[in-house]
Amino acid sequence: MAETRSTCCYCGVGCGVIIEHDHGHITGVRGDPDHPANFGRLCTKGSTLHLTATPATHAVRALYPELRTDRAASRARTDWDTALDHVADRFAAIIREHGPDAVAFYLSGQFLTEDYYVYNKLAKGLLGTNNLDTNSRLCMSSAVAGYKQTLGADAPPACYDDIPATHCLFISGSNTAFAHPIVYRRIEDARAANPAMKMIVVDPRRTDTAEQADLHLPLLPGTDIALYNAMLHVMLWEGWINDDYIAAHTEGFDALRKLVREYTPDMAAGICGLRKQDIETAAEWFATSPATLSMYCQGLNQSTHGTHNNAALINLHLATQQLGRPGAGPFSLTGQPNAMGGREVGGLANLISAHRDMANPAHRAEVAALWGVPSVPDKPGYSAVELFRAINDGKVKAVWIACTNPAQSMPDQSMIHAALQKAELVVVQEAFGHTETARYADVLLPATTWGEKTGTVTNSERRVTRVRSAVPAPGEARHDWQIGVDFARRLGKRLGDLCNGALAEKLFPYTHEEQVWMEHRESTRGRDLDITGLSYRMLEEQGPQQWPFPEGATQGKVRLYEDGVFPTKSGKAQFVATEHRPTAEEVNARFPIRLTTGRLRDQWHGMSRTGLTARLYAHEGEPLLHLNPSDIERRGMKDGELARVKSRRGDIVIKVLATETVRPGQAFLPMHWGANAMSGFGINTLTVPDFDPYSKQPELKHAAVQVEKYKASQHMVALGVPGDNALATLEALRPALASLPQGSLTLAGRDKPIVVLRAEADELSSQLLEQVDAALALDDDTQVLSYRDSRRDIGKRARLDGDKLAAVRLTGETKAAGWLQNMVVGEGSATEARKWLLAPLAEPPGGAQARGKVVCNCFDVSETDILAGFKGGESLEQVQGRLKCGTNCGSCIPELKRLAASCKG
Repeated sequence: MAETRSTCCYCGVGCGVIIEHDHGHITGVRGDPDHPANFGRLCTKGSTLHLTATPATHAVRALYPELRTDRAASRARTDWDTALDHVADRFAAIIREHGPDAVAFYLSGQFLTEDYYVYNKLAKGLLGTNNLDTNSRLCMSSAVAGYKQTLGADAPPACYDDIPATHCLFISGSNTAFAHPIVYRRIEDARAANPAMKMIVVDPRRTDTAEQADLHLPLLPGTDIALYNAMLHVMLWEGWINDDYIAAHTEGFDALRKLVREYTPDMAAGICGLRKQDIETAAEWFATSPATLSMYCQGLNQSTHGTHNNAALINLHLATQQLGRPGAGPFSLTGQPNAMGGREVGGLANLISAHRDMANPAHRAEVAALWGVPSVPDKPGYSAVELFRAINDGKVKAVWIACTNPAQSMPDQSMIHAALQKAELVVVQEAFGHTETARYADVLLPATTWGEKTGTVTNSERRVTRVRSAVPAPGEARHDWQIGVDFARRLGKRLGDLCNGALAEKLFPYTHEEQVWMEHRESTRGRDLDITGLSYRMLEEQGPQQWPFPEGATQGKVRLYEDGVFPTKSGKAQFVATEHRPTAEEVNARFPIRLTTGRLRDQWHGMSRTGLTARLYAHEGEPLLHLNPSDIERRGMKDGELARVKSRRGDIVIKVLATETVRPGQAFLPMHWGANAMSGFGINTLTVPDFDPYSKQPELKHAAVQVEKYKASQHMVALGVPGDNALATLEALRPALASLPQGSLTLAGRDKPIVVLRAEADELSSQLLEQVDAALALDDDTQVLSYRDSRRDIGKRARLDGDKLAAVRLTGETKAAGWLQNMVVGEGSATEARKWLLAPLAEPPGGAQARGKVVCNCFDVSETDILAGFKGGESLEQVQGRLKCGTNCGSCIPELKRLAASCKG
């Protein structure tokens, strides 16, 4: 048994992990107690990382290069030389005929910094195109633009150590308890140590984070600027601003002062749907606290005015001098593990290395000199939404997509899928071959992933950490940066002197990732993110370090702007006068529901990794539309029934979940569900492609929709697994899911995962049923129990392994599915099921119930068990002592507190 220190590959908290491995296989993972981001803690996702790296996952891994030269044919396995030569030939031909802007790269915040640097140099240095963007455009670009407009640089000024130092925590547009659980553990610790600390949460939903707030502001979606301007109005009226600081260290306040005179609390209350008194209280706590720290995420960023949402909040910090000291500052919570690293190397269509702006001639000249090329292009590249529109319009002929899944994550999925179908060449560089985007790949290039990669990442607090490989790459997978270097050299030979092609060998001399990082390090010299004092050796010996860390320094800078000097032309921060603007889509009589999107606690992004782990489905196991009970009743529906949700771009059919966490007239959908998990193109069929003019970030957070009852004539639930590999069964059932008007395909169980297919349709065809039966080994009548009631249209098929139920398919009536699922997962005696399966019964036997959702994933504790304890008079501490829930990773603690409070009420 061996151990390797590395980092978690999920959110931007940047948790350190210790990977346990034996004979080339990852066997376990635990938090690194010495890592300053998490001090040994991991959330439910991080603590199950090893379960995504088992031999069983090879069923969905991309292990060998694959190629097709005819769109009508399937891809076939090939070798690396053939695959890369083919791509180089096609890229070279397209560039010669149409110019370098006819090709593009779309990358990922899961790239390591070294990967990002190579591809940025490949596009902008070798090919001469700025058509390189990243999925960070979807989550962090408004935070980038907001920081730059106000403070002068893309540099979060605060850090995690500010959490225990703050007296007022202002969380806006972030369900931190779900999206950044380890940060939330720090918040819980800080509040326990300082009961006087105030927490304000701004969120349309009553999330687990909002539930624990001292003040929850459930504003209407998209009205953040009106709220912040009204808070500043109150601060001005009450004399709570810092005039001396404003005069000495800022510019532009007079224009903002004039603007916010109109934003009275009464006016903002009407716009935001809030109480006037609550706006005034928020302003008082924010301004008069000895230290106020704000944390914010997609609720601010994913908007057509996301940059100004950020700027309006930062205005409050500047006006009250709530930054540049312990416990105070605007702190953007990064969504992906290396979104910061990508921005550092210029991994966006408007940036170049070391936070330089592509539009700045001096910056372009600096990078050209560093790289040894005549110039870097000045024409703006396509940002994410623009890029796929350009593919759809035929302007971009070839696209290289790496480590991301736009066929699930981008808005307006109908357009995205059409674009990928129209592209002349789609190259997908991926670790997982089952993603929605991989289906469109003409060339699939297998890449390494967590536990196999080595390099660096930067987390939300500007902290650089070494990533180390624990096991060798499976199959023929290669590191991302190596693929880029190999391709660049091949393409350079084909281009000759065109697009600096003759320089390819000189531009890409790297044989080891540290060589790439050293060049990146040099590019930061004298910049705001100067890391010339860092080295791989220092990171390995002294642990993760924050930037800036210039040569000669002994440590990085913990927090920024303590001296009141900002990286702007004048050295002063800039107030931005921001007006309230409506969302891209306003509700009306036809589309009366405000739909918001967000995260589940136990899933991450498009689920290409978390979706491989059965226990991560236990908290919310299928796609659900969260809807207020009054809206469900008004539409003649009941909790758990189907609804058709339609926006101006498309529609989905989905089960509804009655919940008071959303207001009447609003709805919520988790962002994770794509075509791999539900019929159609998934949740982002509905979302808006309109984007912010400064950041180019789309308004994924809000759409106007209609919700109507959906009636299906026939129903089916099929569950189980033949053999031991549930992931192979998932793959076998995906064609069946794709053929359904409504259905979901998920996992269930814990140590023995099973597959669960749910379907509703006007008619379940015999071909579909045959597909399902074959995938679950329910197609052998000699080995399967079968019951059919034609009059009531009820069918039952079950496969038993001795006395254990191994698989089952129900059609017509599916009320017993939860009970049977428990039986298959638990591998208990099938005696009761045998009797039921061969009888004309629809309901499960008396008293038999589905287990209910699992609240504590670490110890597999269900909501039913927890509520029984509270209703029996046990305290939270007693329930935790008996069931152990919340005593490991702590991700379920907010929900435990909520359940305890509900029972007291």
